[in-house]
Amino acid sequence: MLVEVARDVDAAVKRPPSSPAVRTKFQVVALLVREERARVKADDSLTTSKRAEELKRLDGVATMLAKTAARDTSLLALLADDARVSDAARALKAKVMRAGGLEPPEPSEDPTPVAPTTPTFSSSPQVVPRSVVSRQMANPFLAPDFEAAAQRAAPRARRLAGWELLEPLFRSFEKAATGAPACMALPDPRPVPVPSGRDLMPHQAQVVTAAARGHRTFLLADEPGLGKTAQALLAAQAADAYPLLVVVPNVVKANWAREVALWTPSRRSTVVHGDGDQMDGFADVVIVNYEILDRHVGWLGDLGFRGMVVDEAHLIKNKTSQRSQHVLALSDRIRTRVARPLLMALTGTPLINDIEDFRAIWQLLGWIDAKGPLGALADALEDTGLTPADPGFSAAARASVIDMGIVRRRKIDVVADIPARRVADLPVELDGAAGRSIRAAEAALTARLVQRYTTALELRTGGSVVDEIDGIDHELVRRVAAAELKDSTSKAGGENVFTMVRRIGQAKAGPAADYAAQLARNVGKVVFFAKHVDVMDQAEQLFAERGIRYASIRGDQTTKVREKNITAFVEDPDVQIVVCSLTAAGVGLNLQVASNLVLAELSWTYAEQTQAIDRIHRIGQAEPVTAWRIIAAQTVDSRIAELIDSKSGLAARALDGASEEDVTSATSVQLETLVGQLTDALRPPELV
Repeated sequence: MLVEVARDVDAAVKRPPSSPAVRTKFQVVALLVREERARVKADDSLTTSKRAEELKRLDGVATMLAKTAARDTSLLALLADDARVSDAARALKAKVMRAGGLEPPEPSEDPTPVAPTTPTFSSSPQVVPRSVVSRQMANPFLAPDFEAAAQRAAPRARRLAGWELLEPLFRSFEKAATGAPACMALPDPRPVPVPSGRDLMPHQAQVVTAAARGHRTFLLADEPGLGKTAQALLAAQAADAYPLLVVVPNVVKANWAREVALWTPSRRSTVVHGDGDQMDGFADVVIVNYEILDRHVGWLGDLGFRGMVVDEAHLIKNKTSQRSQHVLALSDRIRTRVARPLLMALTGTPLINDIEDFRAIWQLLGWIDAKGPLGALADALEDTGLTPADPGFSAAARASVIDMGIVRRRKIDVVADIPARRVADLPVELDGAAGRSIRAAEAALTARLVQRYTTALELRTGGSVVDEIDGIDHELVRRVAAAELKDSTSKAGGENVFTMVRRIGQAKAGPAADYAAQLARNVGKVVFFAKHVDVMDQAEQLFAERGIRYASIRGDQTTKVREKNITAFVEDPDVQIVVCSLTAAGVGLNLQVASNLVLAELSWTYAEQTQAIDRIHRIGQAEPVTAWRIIAAQTVDSRIAELIDSKSGLAARALDGASEEDVTSATSVQLETLVGQLTDALRPPELV
């Protein structure tokens, strides 16, 4: 009997999608194989050879199930220890047992209620940063949330209690899809207080207004470039969801800290690195990356967060991964302690790709657990008055999930809100040996500049630095910087501003390529620009390792190869990224099939940067263009970016015929970079 049912399941799974009935059969056969193995092993009346024969036959059925699950991996969730066994599954199990000559056990009159499963915390060695201990000692008691306790104590009677609901919920996004992005009804935007010099776009203000009115769960799936980070931070401020936990990929940790300072300057943020020795345990916003959660998940669960933001939330789709389990455990702990915490999952991935991937995200937001819908979503499904057997259930179920807080806008949907093109800086931190080496080289360069300045000052004042010179001699600073630049240009070898910028570009190659890969997965085609061949090589290697098809445009290619690669990127939907040399591909190309561009290395001129952006920002481009500029935080890279931006107006006037070429040249940016380094080194620390 088990073999026969297993074959039926395998045949059905070959014709996806798997129906609920097929999934129930799979679960029943797996349960019976598990029980039969236990019974055979415990049966003392069987001889050794007979027991081995029976176990071999059961292993054959188990092998069939494994091959079936390999075709539809979502079936594996039915084998989990906490997987829900529906009434339909129990009835089928009894039927199969009777057909196989076994009498099913009598159902219990008063079954023992099963406690809800809670995601477990990491078994890895845990750390507790010293500043966190200080915070806990300063306030050892968390204020009780009586509303949370009341909600847990008074569950509502469920009309749909006997129905399998998760599968119909997921399939409703396929059966009742309208073709438009899934997006909840959002309120008209109200004025949102933002810091001076910052502008919140209307589509961003809608989410913040919804949070201010009491909405507390969001699956924010706007396309990249629409300002999800600002929406999340201002929503947390509107909901007073502090302290706020932010879980992000490593590549954007520094950017989140920067965005906190820009959008909510009254709130302190702290970034957790390594064991957290340098973090601020009293900060309002705690930023931690997925990779180190295993060390910190314990104290993070006890800190008393009232809100949680998970960036690039599609990274938790595999519920069996440690990363997913840690995030879900933290969300569960927060929801246990706080009645209505702010929970936000940020992702640019379209929801219609594979709705099964969003099972973990819905659980993170508290919409479902491993068994079925929870809380407000369960109430909404009850209020439809429908069951999964009714024709209108899919449309009503899809609408109920979307109303829980799915927000998806595309650039083209809000084109009036955003500029036709913009440059968005993404600061990244250079960790490890490469980062330490670059910082050491930058310190050595600065020390050399200071030594040159001090020596020149001593010679001018007759052998010693005298007190009569008040402050900094800026003219001397410029002369020292010019001399250093001349030496750097004329001498081969040695550490100078050019070799340092080159090394920074090499160190940024990995994070830049990683971000380009995320963009390609989220929005489609992406243009990747770099100055140096080794940076292009590193990026292409990462894309190849991740199975991302790419084209390459370099200076050493023949015209035929170049045209072939351009055509592949423009016309082949499977070629997601084109890797371009900033000098070889900066002009004469039309790549407007993409609207997102990654600048992995900085130019020395604003014009060169603009030429690269103009490869996609051309007549015929239907969407706003975003250029993502990767900046190495706390290095000379940041200064160069500021100088390039400051020259943009001068460059524009030069193009209009003004004689500003000398001010906007690469040499001027290089000189100003060295001037800035030396000036900051000479200032008192409190003025830097």
